[in-house]
Amino acid sequence: MIIDDHNHPDWCGHDLDKYLANMDANNIDVTWLLSWEAPIDEYNPSYNSRTPISYSPWGPIPFERCLSYKERAPERFVLGYAPDPRRPDAIDRLNSAIDMYDVRIYGELKIRMMLDDWDAIRMYRFCGEKGLPVLVHIDYEFPTGSTYPRPNYWYGGGIEAFERAIAKCPETTFIGHAPGFWSHISGDDQYDKCGYPKGKVQPGGKLPEMLRKYPNLYCDLSAGSGCNALSRDPEFAVGFLTEFQDRILYGRDYFDNIHQEFLNSVADKLPEGVLDKIYSGNALKLVPLK
Repeated sequence: MIIDDHNHPDWCGHDLDKYLANMDANNIDVTWLLSWEAPIDEYNPSYNSRTPISYSPWGPIPFERCLSYKERAPERFVLGYAPDPRRPDAIDRLNSAIDMYDVRIYGELKIRMMLDDWDAIRMYRFCGEKGLPVLVHIDYEFPTGSTYPRPNYWYGGGIEAFERAIAKCPETTFIGHAPGFWSHISGDDQYDKCGYPKGKVQPGGKLPEMLRKYPNLYCDLSAGSGCNALSRDPEFAVGFLTEFQDRILYGRDYFDNIHQEFLNSVADKLPEGVLDKIYSGNALKLVPLK
């Protein structure tokens, strides 16, 4: 079984029919379907070309579109929803969605807010009580060469803010994602200089350190950032996947197959059962299918 732990409705030209056909073509049985709620001035307008609903007052990927997919193909999707925790009604909205629509994941949280903001901490603790894993996106601030609409779009406030949130919410499961998370697989100090560092992984990475320290931290392999973190140093990747085999989840955040291609390329170097955990076992541990 293969579970994609990170994808979005109406994303990059994929309506429901194209979406299901793509899942079938890549042997994906179930997808965690995530919203992205953010104020319009907190995300790059270039995303408006990737989803037709980006004019929604709730952000680029409103929960309503996730719900539409789930209602039409209930066996293929698990619902995620992340109302902006800064909104005073955020917890009430999430609680209603849990009760009415069986939301199982709080995600994707991708806003220009420090991840240990107290409103966010309150939300994470609520998710811990409800058994919802929290999936977050981290990007750093650094020069990108762009001047408009902003030189860069940071999210989350970096790995230190994320670590403070994890430490304050030990009963909550966190899943890290995106360049500002995966760049810390290495100790080479490139995390705040480029989104997709290259070269051999250097000792002292913050991510392995945090995984050893916090049992409530998991990793989402999705997007170019997750694949790049592994493929930049396949030898290191084998050791990383082996050591943290119980806390790594396969995901895409797109419609290609690069993650499966890499994982399958090192399959003969991994202990038996590791890929089964990454492809579905760990996701089922966090969010059992009903």
